Amino acid sequence: MSMIERMRPRPGLRVLVTAGASGIGAAITRAFLEAGASVLICDIDADALAAFAGEHPAVTTLRADVSSEAEVDALLDAAAERLGGLDVLVNNAGIAGPTGAIDEIPLEEIRRTLDVDLMGQFLVLRRAAPLLRQSEAGAIINISSVAGRLGYGLRTPYSAAKWGIVGLTASLAKEMGPDGIRVNAILPGVVRGARIEGVIRDRAEASGVSYAAMEAQYLANISLRRMVEPEDVAGMALFLCSPAGANISGQAISVCGNLETI
Repeated sequence: MSMIERMRPRPGLRVLVTAGASGIGAAITRAFLEAGASVLICDIDADALAAFAGEHPAVTTLRADVSSEAEVDALLDAAAERLGGLDVLVNNAGIAGPTGAIDEIPLEEIRRTLDVDLMGQFLVLRRAAPLLRQSEAGAIINISSVAGRLGYGLRTPYSAAKWGIVGLTASLAKEMGPDGIRVNAILPGVVRGARIEGVIRDRAEASGVSYAAMEAQYLANISLRRMVEPEDVAGMALFLCSPAGANISGQAISVCGNLETI
């Protein structure tokens, strides 16, 4: 096998991507489809699922909220039935959560952020693990954030969840390594798209500055002075599931242009 071939995932991988109908999840899904994988995606947005499936007929879709144990159970049952098993799990689902001081954020918003961003990954993992143990190329990619290695004022629920994902990843890599399953986290930075636009807008309002000023502040904190594209994160996901990534496990890998602070 040439080095170029080693950089590509083998065709036929059975892949589950949570929140795969838009943003980073959609970019990862497209990348795996292009690599010849069979892909099942879930999303909480039924309209987004329908639109994505219309553009990519090969994908299998199911509406699911990863914070619901019953819906996650149905999702993994669908993976076993429709894909015939599972080789790769991309734990991508998450929400931005609230922006505000710790004593001003409603408790229900804190709980919702932790339920989706952290507990949702646990719920998917506990059901995916038996399927992945039956694979000859088992890999888990948990999507965290640079907020999982840097403190993030006014975004404490989100940052706490993303730090939790890094700890979950490191621990699970030790637990599942003897089964031949690699577990890594990708930590995206400021990723171009609707979500970061909303985050910048909310933070600008909370800080009493304009959107343009807050956007400039975000870019100034990135060494490369540019946002990450969703396809940059997708490229890392493909690499981690390729033969070239066969001995990478337990890592939290930033794709952020070297975000210095947030």
